[in-house]
Order: sequence, then structure tokens, then C-alpha cells
Amino acid sequence: MSKEADRQKKWIWTMSVVLYVGFIFHNSMTPAIESSRQSGQVLIMVLEAVESMGLDSGWITEYFVRKMAHFGEYALLGLGLSMTLRLYALSAGVRRSVHAWLGLMIPFADETIQLFVEGRSGQISDVWLDMAGIFAGSLAVMTGLWLRQTRRQGRE
Repeated sequence: MSKEADRQKKWIWTMSVVLYVGFIFHNSMTPAIESSRQSGQVLIMVLEAVESMGLDSGWITEYFVRKMAHFGEYALLGLGLSMTLRLYALSAGVRRSVHAWLGLMIPFADETIQLFVEGRSGQISDVWLDMAGIFAGSLAVMTGLWLRQTRRQGRE
């Protein structure tokens, strides 16, 4: 791959992560009434999907949907961070440090934003949940890269 293609790939991944963090922060700036309305709509879709499969949906609540949204949102961020940071010429230690620092500060900032939004509150439990999502997304990338490398070595 050419240096120009490498630069473009870095730029695309970096901007995707930056824009995605902006999306996360934008969601945090949504007042509680609107956020609850959105979660309620997602809850209805999830309930309908689960019930259409003939499964019990009584355990699925708006709280569950909101927490899964936190986890999923941050799992995607973990994936993006992992894919982006591996494109930069950083030592493994620096890469891990940057990843860990961003993996803490972004959820912390996200929950802090909510302290200033009508009807919302920052939750330390959500910071932990968000960090778990980042870990899961990062682990998925590492597992995928490991599997790809293992397959390549098996072909040689």
C-alpha cells in the first residue's frame, strides 16, 4: 500500500472515530424526555422482534434497552479506536496507553456532559459499562486480527 493510501486510511479512520465520539456526546446532550421517548420506541421494536420469535419478552425493560445501547455504542467505539490506533506508528505500550486513556476519558466526559442536561444525570455505573463496551469492541478486533493471522500462517 502506498504512503498516500496509508495517509488516507488513517484520516478516514481517525475522522470516523472523532465524528462517532461527537455522535455519542450529542446523544448525551439530549434532554431526558426526548431520550426516554427514543428508548421507548426502541423498546417497542425489540419487544415486537422478541415476541415474533415466540420468546418471552417480559424481562426486557426500557432500563435494559438503555444499558444495552450504552454497551453497544461503546463497543463500536472500542472497535473504531482499535482499528484507528493500529494504523499509527506507535509502540505497543504507547498504543495501549492511548487506548486506555481514551477508553476512560471519553465515557467520563460523556457522563459529565449529562450533568448539565435537563433531566439527565451522570452515572459512574455507566462509565464502567461504557468502558466494558470499549473493552468488548477492542477484544473483537484483536480476536479478528489473531484469527486472520492464524489462517495466513496455516496457508504458508
